[in-house]
Amino acid sequence: MKKNLGKKTIMSVYPVLIIGTYDENGKANAMNAAWGGQTDVDCIAIALSDHKTTDNLKLNKEFTVSFGTVDTELISDYFGVVSGRKVDKIEKSGVHVIKSENINAPLFEEYKLTLECKVISLENEVLIGEVINTVADESILDLDGKVSISKLNPIVYDASDHTYKKLGDVVGHAFNDGLKLKN
Repeated sequence: MKKNLGKKTIMSVYPVLIIGTYDENGKANAMNAAWGGQTDVDCIAIALSDHKTTDNLKLNKEFTVSFGTVDTELISDYFGVVSGRKVDKIEKSGVHVIKSENINAPLFEEYKLTLECKVISLENEVLIGEVINTVADESILDLDGKVSISKLNPIVYDASDHTYKKLGDVVGHAFNDGLKLKN
């Protein structure tokens, strides 16, 4: 039997995204944003309300997006529970900033997978970004040089119970398994 839960949007779990920006003084900032995803081959969208990060995005038009992992859960959550307008989150968290070679935005050494992006638009609290480069730590690459999600060990945000969970086992093969029903 099914039960009506009312107006409660539960789409799924969301990647834990850490947005890196520089302010007007070149100081790095990081923000945890869970409402985002890929919208095309080289585009992402992230829902953002008014933050220090949105100020920085309007100023510089470039940003990084790193993926929270089991190893970075504590600092990833910290980046979402304090305001960059009130606290120097980078100093307090102890993360190490590396200047991107491609854009005017910070990379964080502790995060093993980062997208370097340019702002396409930031309207109606939605950031659309073009991915211009991906930076991956060699420790998360497979033998073919591709990102191994199991080596990355990413966490996701479960909006239904406000928890972080790690991704699990492979249960199927996209764009393949359904072909069994095609004929």
